[in-house]
Amino acid sequence: MKIGIFGGAGKMGRMLIAAVLKTKNCELTAVCDVPGSVFIGKDAGDLVGGGETGVIITDNPLEMFAISDVVIDFSAPSASTENAVLAASTEKPLVIGTTGFSDEQQDIIHKASLQAPIVLSPNMSAGVNILLSIVEKTAAMLDFSYDIEVLEMHHRNKVDAPSGTALALGRAAAKGRGVNLDEAMRASREGNIGKRLEGEIGFASLRGGDVVGDHTVIFAADGERIEFTHKASSREVFANGAVRAAVWLYDKPAGLYNMKDVLGL
Repeated sequence: MKIGIFGGAGKMGRMLIAAVLKTKNCELTAVCDVPGSVFIGKDAGDLVGGGETGVIITDNPLEMFAISDVVIDFSAPSASTENAVLAASTEKPLVIGTTGFSDEQQDIIHKASLQAPIVLSPNMSAGVNILLSIVEKTAAMLDFSYDIEVLEMHHRNKVDAPSGTALALGRAAAKGRGVNLDEAMRASREGNIGKRLEGEIGFASLRGGDVVGDHTVIFAADGERIEFTHKASSREVFANGAVRAAVWLYDKPAGLYNMKDVLGL
């Protein structure tokens, strides 16, 4: 399978290059970065400290789609949205691990999925997606006497908050309860805010150091507390999950999929 990677010079992009190079029956055919990147024109192997791969980094995403069977994109919302449009026009599968999309950008991706198979997931790790299922089922079993809080921590350079994974966990909890997250969500608390409202799904975001990604969902009631936690110690789990998604997506019809589909959860 010929795999192209957009955003190859980023931390996740480098992990993806390494993951594809070591995956049996997968071939790295294209690596694309943003215009003006200092890595344009260099061999993709330079990004992962390996030998030459013969794949020269370009800033031409259309060419990347043309020569790839599947494209993986961990970049920025604007670029990922543009790549979704390219996926639709070329009818090529696309795996998106980017987070922080606006409602308008999500609508564009949804429309693109009518013409191309797209996996869109805020977190590609198997563990997090198992956690999503557990949170949904737990929320369905507990009544509103259990307050739900989602706590996440990431490295100092992460620009969006709450994280895409935290929001996905909040949506899972809301689905289990049969409520709309947009109506139940309390994104932050500061100052004299009064008592906690029944049914709120609260979020807290921490930033610091080089934390790859920690997520905890708390169900707190009088007398007891249930906590589910996932901690990622390496971005490699996300890269491996993305490659797994690409392999799964290759022969799928147009549509919008997620990692639950990939993992059969």
